[in-house]
Amino acid sequence: MMYSKSSDSLAHFRVHPLESSSSKFREQQMKDKNGKFFCAKHGMVGSTGAKTTGSTIGSINASNGNGGQPAGTKPKFIAVTSLEDVQAIRAAEFHPNGKLYAIGSNSKTLRVCAYPKMTDIREDHETYQPTVLFKRTRHHKGSIYCLAWNATGDLLATGSNDKSVRLMKFNSETCNVEGEDIELTMHDGTVRDVCFVEDLSNKSSLLISGGAGDCKIYVTDCVTGTPFQALSGHSGHILSLYTWGGAMFVSSSQDRTIRFWDLRTRGCVNLIPSPPSGTGAVKGSPVTTVAVDPSGRMLVSGQEDASCMLYDIRGNRIIQCFKPHTSDIRSIRFSPKAYYLLSGSYDNKIVLTDLQGDLTLPLPSLVVSEHKDKVIQCRWHPTEFAYLSTSADKTATLWGLPPN
Repeated sequence: MMYSKSSDSLAHFRVHPLESSSSKFREQQMKDKNGKFFCAKHGMVGSTGAKTTGSTIGSINASNGNGGQPAGTKPKFIAVTSLEDVQAIRAAEFHPNGKLYAIGSNSKTLRVCAYPKMTDIREDHETYQPTVLFKRTRHHKGSIYCLAWNATGDLLATGSNDKSVRLMKFNSETCNVEGEDIELTMHDGTVRDVCFVEDLSNKSSLLISGGAGDCKIYVTDCVTGTPFQALSGHSGHILSLYTWGGAMFVSSSQDRTIRFWDLRTRGCVNLIPSPPSGTGAVKGSPVTTVAVDPSGRMLVSGQEDASCMLYDIRGNRIIQCFKPHTSDIRSIRFSPKAYYLLSGSYDNKIVLTDLQGDLTLPLPSLVVSEHKDKVIQCRWHPTEFAYLSTSADKTATLWGLPPN
């Protein structure tokens, strides 16, 4: 296994033009004849000095401010808006249409904010409070730990340490909830994550939820609001859930495993143990966050020991492990076209890792933003090169890249 630490001296961290466009093109990961992993776009390589095809929307300076060049000569991610709360903010998720995003806080407050126009951002931009279009205090009896939109954006689910899940119909045009919420109380511990799977047979959504307590994953019919399946397998708290289309989803747990589930078979179809924590270690670390790239071929996980694992799903093998952070990784996501990874950590930092090029070689990583306290979640915008982050510093910040 290969390990690489985040490089603060990376001078030219190129943003791939397709990541910043609204193109429907989706990059996939693939193997060459020798079995090595490369970015599927021919000619695209990492930020290691080799040539890159196409123009870029800018180079991001290394986190030390110069990277061998005069400071301030290249654009950086700018804090466009910052929502402030009286307690830590845990959960954030963009609406599928990209025009809205939802925020859930330890203060039990749920907000839906407007996504602003990003084309006018400049390097001297002054951060401002976002426009809150919907606000509900005491949405839960406890802290809001997680939230998710369904694929069509008309359902919003939240999970809490009050052991409940709330499911609501949301009208994105009026920014209001329609009808009564459905409250689900089958969990006997904190609900740590939720996600939606689309039931193609009857064109409806299924809600997947998991957390502490009995360590079961529950499947709920969103039409009837009835939990109809409880999936057993994990022996520790479920910390993360992720789906990428179809009937499959993946979970990660305090029990140091990642499990793949298929709703068609009603059970676990693959189990991946967490990679050993360092030289000579026998056991791995609890897996705090997990995601799958849009092609369904590659998985990434973040662990409590600050490591990330890239995993070849079809080949059923580890591609590599690396450490972009110095403390627990709590959030990790592929960019919409999988050219980059975005990770957030208890070291207060948000790191961008370049996946262009040979994925078996050390991957260039760069600190692109920082909070004053632990980073809890990071989420990419569905079409633009922007992201949200939430933190124990009681803020949820929207970050964007100024145009060239």
